[in-house]
This record gives sequence, C-alpha cells and structure tokens, in this order.
Amino acid sequence: MTDAQINLERLIVENGDDFLSISRMLGRNAAYIQQYIRRGVPRKLDEDDRRTLARYFGVDETELGGPNKTDAGPAIAFVPKLDVSASAGPGSVIDREKQISQVGFETEWLRKFGSNPGNLSIIQVSGDSMAPTLLNGDDILVDQSAVNKTLRSGIFVIRLDGGVHVKRLKLQPGRRVVTIQSDNPEYPTQTGQEVSSLSIIGRVVWVGRKL
Repeated sequence: MTDAQINLERLIVENGDDFLSISRMLGRNAAYIQQYIRRGVPRKLDEDDRRTLARYFGVDETELGGPNKTDAGPAIAFVPKLDVSASAGPGSVIDREKQISQVGFETEWLRKFGSNPGNLSIIQVSGDSMAPTLLNGDDILVDQSAVNKTLRSGIFVIRLDGGVHVKRLKLQPGRRVVTIQSDNPEYPTQTGQEVSSLSIIGRVVWVGRKL
C-alpha cells in the first residue's frame, strides 16, 4: 500500500466513517474507496476527490498523494458557520441548519482540540444564561464528534425542552447522571438528569467574540 492509501484508511477509521460512506460522499460507486485502498484501483485519487477528502478530514492534500508544495503556508480547514442559535437563556428552536458562511482555521491549530476539522461547526450564542463565560452574540466552535465519545464535564450544545441550548454539564462521579448548569447564577440548575436521556449536539471547544 502507498502512503496515501494508508493515510486515507487511518483517517476514515479515526473519524468513525467507513469505505461506503466516503464513496457515497464523493458521488462514486459503493466500492470506490475500498477498491482504491485494498486493490490500488484507481492507482491515484482523482484530483477533485483528493481535494474533497482533504477538506473533509482537514488535512493537506500531500497526505493523500497530492504534490508537495514548496514554500506553502499552513494547511487551512474551512469550518461551516450554521444558521443556528444555541440559547443561553429561554430557549431557541432550530428552524434552519443551512450553512451561511465558513471560517478558515489552521488545521494543526484545530487538531489541538483533539477534533477532526470535518466534525466541527460554528453557531451563535443567544441569551445571557452562560455569562460571563459565553455572551450573547458569541460564536462558538462545536465538536459534533463528542456524541460518540465518553461524556465528561464541560460546556455542550444540547437539545432540551424543544429548544437548542448551550449549558455546562457536570457528570456526577460514579453515577450516570449529570447536572445541567448555567454559569449565570440567576438561572436555575437541573440536577439528576440521566445521561442516557441527553440529546447532545456537540461539545463547545472555542469561543470567538467581537470586542
């Protein structure tokens, strides 16, 4: 196997994908990626396919067999900004989840969060229940792969009572229950919430704010 084939298989496994889903994402036949990795057919990825995969996994095209680029700047991953608000207050309902823009981040910087760039999105905070940590209008970077990982305490975007909220979850040691907490003490805290009943959208890993 070539380095490109090995790297692609590793990225697929690490991201929780499979050969079939990646083939379909590329608009190819169901066996396309499997044949490429296992049989070397085609010998090289099509340039458009390679570019799409590099963007999806947040890696440089050279990892997937692209040409070396001399004096190139850092690899950039573009994270979608969605038309969604996560309420830090009374609650908001998702009406649309379409992408309204995208923001470029250095790929290696994103990987410091332990996140695959393909699992990240940006949404906006609405309300003041998470103040002073998160303020109304803040942009938050959400790692949606958190739904497939062991839950640990932190700030999450969750579906609750028909709305989308950003809250601090505190896992109670030795128990499968969490406390749903607002950082603003003027808002109530919910205790004894079963972990299995949570509808988690993703973990908040970064916040951006206009001064």
